[in-house]
Amino acid sequence: MLERFLDRHPDYAKTAFLDDLRARDFSRLDDQGHVYLDFTGAGLYAASHVREHAALLEQGVFGNPHSANPTSTATTHLVESARAAVLEWFNGAGDYTAVFTANASAGLKLVGESYPFRSAGRYLLTADNHNSVNGIREFAGAGGARVDYAPLTVPELRIDQPKLIALLDEADRSAANLFAFPAQSNFSGVKHPLALVDRAKERGWHVLLDAAALAPTNRLDLEAVKPDFVVVSFYKMFGFPTGVGCLIVRNSALAVLERPWFAGGTVNFASVHGRRRVLAPREAGFEDGTLNFLGIPAVESGLERLRAIGMEAIGTRVGCLAEWLIARLLELRHANGRALVRIYGPASGVMRGGTVTMNFYDPDGHLVDYRRIDELAGLEGISLRTGCFCNPGAGEWAEGLTDDDMLAGASAGADMTLPRFLQIVQHKGKSAGAIRVSLGLVSTFADVERFVAFAASFRDQTALTIGEVTFDIESCRVIRDGG
Repeated sequence: MLERFLDRHPDYAKTAFLDDLRARDFSRLDDQGHVYLDFTGAGLYAASHVREHAALLEQGVFGNPHSANPTSTATTHLVESARAAVLEWFNGAGDYTAVFTANASAGLKLVGESYPFRSAGRYLLTADNHNSVNGIREFAGAGGARVDYAPLTVPELRIDQPKLIALLDEADRSAANLFAFPAQSNFSGVKHPLALVDRAKERGWHVLLDAAALAPTNRLDLEAVKPDFVVVSFYKMFGFPTGVGCLIVRNSALAVLERPWFAGGTVNFASVHGRRRVLAPREAGFEDGTLNFLGIPAVESGLERLRAIGMEAIGTRVGCLAEWLIARLLELRHANGRALVRIYGPASGVMRGGTVTMNFYDPDGHLVDYRRIDELAGLEGISLRTGCFCNPGAGEWAEGLTDDDMLAGASAGADMTLPRFLQIVQHKGKSAGAIRVSLGLVSTFADVERFVAFAASFRDQTALTIGEVTFDIESCRVIRDGG
């Protein structure tokens, strides 16, 4: 099978040095029998990266950067060096400002609460978006702006570009209009066209680009693609540190933002008696309170590691493995000829990343509960992710969920949960969740084949029983031997 794989994907051989990297810096995976297939959820940290950062902390003395004392100055130097490294990595030095945040979601919230949404303006987003992008619609609605969603095509779950352009063309160019979309879907792995940035800007829109799922395996060049706002999370890129993200803002767009409050570190002057404040310029006006100053230096060293490895090699490996995985899963059939696996999104490697989302079906075409798959995968040492992945829109389009379906769920009010909604739509032969496998820096052919073998074990099994294992839908537990 390996020969067959290499024959189809000869470029994979050029990434063999990543196997050495895995053995050297990620040996815990094989030592403990892990098959890690959740790179879109989080990257894995290299052992030497953690040791290097621990040595920095052990040998230095670093204080809160909001001062001019020696320990604060030492910290400020590291933070600003990391900031410069981020802008250099994304080729945005001079044109962009890097604002450190707790994560990508915090960066999105900064945009949402600060963007000048007004009654004449619009907030347009694609149906394929993370909930942290969806959440900005609350700020838009509160400001009186109109909120619209651009639909997706089925079955590939790509942006319906003619309909998107029609929506972009409807905007009042004299108003503040914000368009948001992901560079790569965290649900389907689709890489949406970055050319949409220019097409929106030509029509008078500011553009917010969610690059969190793209950045771990692709280099985003802000000289070539010029969105107004970009968000990333560094733990998705190289596993460590957690709790550090970044909002990268085009300098011309920074002046558009209107912060609704101020906090420690964001003002040059604030008075209680006069009830006045002067917001600090550039990034300082948006970095609330004390930064994760002991974690941020690891961002620079993490980027240096990616530079040494080469993003092209990472992208090549992930692309080869993803194409192979999709092909292998689509080959799986029950004895009666029915497909075992349904892939959501492209069935090829064209304009897609290493995120592959699916559901399993039994010989009668009944959906196998994804929660059952999650539990059984865990018993095999396979780490994957199930649910809606904080991206309800892509899931709704993938499963053909309608307004009536969603209203049926909303009717339960505050008691509605995803498991309860799943029970409602399963009666209609639909799902409200899926199984997501995502590949990354040190994924291997063996990892993919382990998952394919796991998936193949469901052939000719009914939706509620697998061998001697029965799954209790209500408790989401695996029951063995009837106990």
